[in-house]
Amino acid sequence: MNKEKIAILVDSACDVPQYLQEELPIYCAPVTIQYPNECYFDRVNITPDEVYDRLEKEIPTTSLPTGENVEKVLTQIQKDGYEKVIAFTISSALSGTYRFIELMLEDSPLEGKVIDTKSIGIGSGLFAIEAAQLAESGRTFAEIVRTCSETKKSKVFISLSTLEYLQKGGRIGLVSAKVGQLLKVKPIISCNHEGVYYTAAKVRGKRKRIPELLKLVDEVLDEHGQHPFVLAVAHGKDDQAEALYEEMKERYSHAQHIYYGDISPALGVHTGPGLLGVGIYFLG
Repeated sequence: MNKEKIAILVDSACDVPQYLQEELPIYCAPVTIQYPNECYFDRVNITPDEVYDRLEKEIPTTSLPTGENVEKVLTQIQKDGYEKVIAFTISSALSGTYRFIELMLEDSPLEGKVIDTKSIGIGSGLFAIEAAQLAESGRTFAEIVRTCSETKKSKVFISLSTLEYLQKGGRIGLVSAKVGQLLKVKPIISCNHEGVYYTAAKVRGKRKRIPELLKLVDEVLDEHGQHPFVLAVAHGKDDQAEALYEEMKERYSHAQHIYYGDISPALGVHTGPGLLGVGIYFLG
């Protein structure tokens, strides 16, 4: 029972699967996707495939959720009977959404707290999923904030087919642009403790991506011993995603849960098609 009437707010780039947004008290503020003559809202009136199909001809820009859309979500949260909100955003080093949501909450009657996950995609979304589950189990606002503020709880690894779109979007961080220029090299990127992209591994050839991703997951799990955890598979129009998901279910049968979903159109703008990612999150 959600005794303190707590709602969870995410930006759409956190990639919380839609079915979980419907099952749990999770609300989403859509990132803005801007083409020269058209403006779209992430997953509201544009899909990931629509973004990929247009990348050959035009690469849009992305920007923060609009003030109008954030206000609309906060109003809906109040209408639904919630009194408090905990917001999770992708890394403040990659987006200004964190500070923007903070400012919006200052003018809201809702008691609020914004948490910078220092991550991206499902690496951020896993914080929100645990927070919503804790709220539904009766945990207090303070307990949830304390439990879900530790950014070392989460790790994300993303295998890209190309660095072209990260370069063009100016979000390449500590990832060497030269990596993507090497023949058949598939970079695997992650976020460091400051929430900045860096190169976690390089694999030569598409078929080596899954073994390398699993190796990276193993290394992270080994560092945390017997701590309970959940995993996630995220993809951006990648035909190996289901194979990775099935292998992870068999390999990590001791995981509390393994989530599966596609990435948001907004992230697709910066990564292009052919993304294969895994998220790791340690509970409690």
